[in-house]
Amino acid sequence: MASGPDKRDSRAFEPQLISDPVEKAEVEARNGLRQYDAGIATVQSALERGGCFRLRVSLILSLHREALQGLSMFAGNFRPAGVSIEGSAHTPPDSHIVPELVEEMCDYVNANWVDATSLHPGAYLMWRLNWIHPFADGNGRTSRILSYVVMSIKTGYVLPGTPTIPDQIVERRQPYFDALDAADRSWSEGRLDLSHGGASRQHARNPAP
Repeated sequence: MASGPDKRDSRAFEPQLISDPVEKAEVEARNGLRQYDAGIATVQSALERGGCFRLRVSLILSLHREALQGLSMFAGNFRPAGVSIEGSAHTPPDSHIVPELVEEMCDYVNANWVDATSLHPGAYLMWRLNWIHPFADGNGRTSRILSYVVMSIKTGYVLPGTPTIPDQIVERRQPYFDALDAADRSWSEGRLDLSHGGASRQHARNPAP
């Protein structure tokens, strides 16, 4: 898949399961709908329990599986090796520490769930999941739906709008990339700043991992 100024692709050593671009696009479209439906089901389940929610690694893997089923041999699994991000200066961490980092990410969201605004966990997850880059492919798709799910649960209803927030981000990727890059820079300086591009700065009780 080609990259451009408005697109960033993960580069991992993985054989393609589908080589025909038309067929691949069709599967990606179907999987996108399945991933969205799975995300909405998660929101509705949490709201039926009065908004009771704990972010678990299993949810992240499940959402990734929906997006990459039939497209990647690692669908629903963490990447087994290193990965690079074309168009980004960030180098994701080695694969052997990915599970620990994802666990820490979930712990941070859960520890700050009560006091956080609805925007903060969504912005944090969208950045942190892309920073960890735990998958060989599909990191952006998974981070966007996960952010949407968490913000909807925290707000108390499925966030409205057509196109949806994840689709709006896809349609205008550059502000999304700029926000990720700004958060990466602040993190490299030893601080967490998610304020770029409209996300609110949040001083949580527990330091972000």
